[in-house]
Amino acid sequence: MRTRVKFCGLTRLADVDAAVALGVDAIGLVFHPASPRGVDAEQAAALVAAMPAFVTAVGLFVDAEADRIRAVLERVPLGALQFHGHEPADYCRSFGRPWIKSVAVRAGVDLEAEAQRYAGASSLLLDTYDPALAGGTGRRFDWDLVPAQQAQRMILAGGLSAANIAEAIRQLRPYAVDVSGGIEQAKGVKDPDKMTDFMKGVRDGDQS
Repeated sequence: MRTRVKFCGLTRLADVDAAVALGVDAIGLVFHPASPRGVDAEQAAALVAAMPAFVTAVGLFVDAEADRIRAVLERVPLGALQFHGHEPADYCRSFGRPWIKSVAVRAGVDLEAEAQRYAGASSLLLDTYDPALAGGTGRRFDWDLVPAQQAQRMILAGGLSAANIAEAIRQLRPYAVDVSGGIEQAKGVKDPDKMTDFMKGVRDGDQS
């Protein structure tokens, strides 16, 4: 099965165009004011308008007020929502969109219990634990903490880059992968060569 790919933290039209040309399945837009990759509704609407059919726009939120998310949805046609805070499942499902819930992976985290807790999610996204950051750490976690049968239903994130993506796919065979910092020149500014190399790594992993 082909590994699906999401490029996250895009802020520029040129980067959206490059991602689409490379064949990504989803583009992540960060609606978190504390993030250097954050966008507002006006920016996001312009980026989504440039995306063709069958590329999903995913809005990322971190413990946001429900009214704020609804206000974004009124202006931006997001195909899915991604929650990176401590949001309960009832909250996540209340917006009438497919949704993804991030899980910070570290020793002792029961991924099967998390999957049951967020049973309504389209998928769980496995990211690197950091006590201060909700995501975008640029660091990978120990992939051995993820049982293979669970990885096949989940989105793998956390410190991925062209240097390790083929290895990650060979080891875990995740349903999808999510990358942000690993394809950047600077935070929020993507690098076309790194984006291209990452997609090549995905193909190499799929074919091995």
